[in-house]
Amino acid sequence: MLLIGMLDSPYVRRVAIAMKVLGLDHEHRPLSVFADFDQVHAINPAVKVPTLVTGDGQVLMDSSLILAYLEELAVNGQRISPEPGHSRLRGLCQVGYALAACEKAVQIVYERRLRPQEKQHQPWLDRVQLQLHGAWRQLEQSLHEQTPDCLSNAGITIAVGWSFAHRLVPDVMAGSDYPAVTALTALAEQQPVFLATPMAG
Repeated sequence: MLLIGMLDSPYVRRVAIAMKVLGLDHEHRPLSVFADFDQVHAINPAVKVPTLVTGDGQVLMDSSLILAYLEELAVNGQRISPEPGHSRLRGLCQVGYALAACEKAVQIVYERRLRPQEKQHQPWLDRVQLQLHGAWRQLEQSLHEQTPDCLSNAGITIAVGWSFAHRLVPDVMAGSDYPAVTALTALAEQQPVFLATPMAG
């Protein structure tokens, strides 16, 4: 299998770490949708990462869809999602908020990096930041009720999302505001699969 995308994307890093946890061999090709647009376009006409090219040449995108597929292929029955039940539902809720937080952090980064400062729309940025903090506040509260294994789907997604936001928009995110999220991320980032899959950039 072939994984396309840079590890500075929380979505790509999420998949890359999960593949290691699930024991799935793969080739990682760190292509950028900006600098390597033509190469990514040749593989996936939608030019979206992460892109997974399966063993039989199928092109799969969207990190959640990719992980749903990969969990079916896991070695020795390894899983990143809890069995059906209350814990699984809580984990899915945590994944949803973590992905929303990733999306909002990415929107802020794109607005700042791709749009000239005089054309940036501050009311929209304020709204996105409100959504970003709303997601992290909900996750902070959720972690006090159920802290996921840092190598679960929820744990991986929260950790890569927080590491991305904390590094790319440090003026917006403060670790002191979300101590449970910060602690989970610190634990996750010390795991061998995280250390072997560092955030690029």
